[in-house]
Order: sequence, then structure tokens, then C-alpha cells
Amino acid sequence: HVQLVESGGASVQAGGSLRLSCAVSGYDVSSYCLGWFRQAPGKEREGVAAYDSDGRTSYSESVRGRFTISRDVATNTLYLQMDDLLTEDTAMYYCAALGFLPADRALGLMTRGEAPLWGQGTQVTVS
Repeated sequence: HVQLVESGGASVQAGGSLRLSCAVSGYDVSSYCLGWFRQAPGKEREGVAAYDSDGRTSYSESVRGRFTISRDVATNTLYLQMDDLLTEDTAMYYCAALGFLPADRALGLMTRGEAPLWGQGTQVTVS
């Protein structure tokens, strides 16, 4: 039984930083692809970052250079470090399990709403 539980969302000022966490159970973070996507009211879903089983990462243009995805194999946790936050980063952020997908294909899959499994989300508000 795969479970993804996000945490770390908060309200922050523009220019600030946050680190989101995704506690993963029933799914080995080192063996599969995992990613983050976001959804804001009135906006399209956007895949923002992915980390695949070969250690490759992929980022959307809107977050590249500001966000960093990482994983901790020992604790089976996925992270998203978000720096230099912008008001347009305001959204619900979801952690997604993506099977054996390579990172460069994962963003599109998440954006299309085709991720096989995701968590309940954590809210990030930037003002």
C-alpha cells in the first residue's frame, strides 16, 4: 500500500524560502521516479520537479534555478527546497509517485494529470 504524505507548506513573504517534505511508504524512493506538481485556483496544474531512479532531475522553466528536488534514501523522504519564492508560486503542492518514468518525461505526465498516485497536498502561500 503506497502512501505519500506532504508537509512543510506555509505562508511566507516573497523572496523567502520553504522546504516541502513528502514521507513515502510502500514505495522505495531510490527505485522509482517521484515528483512534485502544483495546482493553484484558476490555473492549470503544473509539474515542477522530478527525480528518477537513475538520480536525474528535471525542473519546469518557472522554477529552475530556484527550486531543488532531493531525496533521503535512509528515511524514504522526498524534498522540495524552494528559494526566492514569488507570489506566483502560491499553490497547493502535491508529491507524486511516477513509477519507472525518466525525469524528463515526468513533468509532462504530472501536468497532464496522469500521475498514478499523489498525496493530499500542502499549501504554499507567498505574499
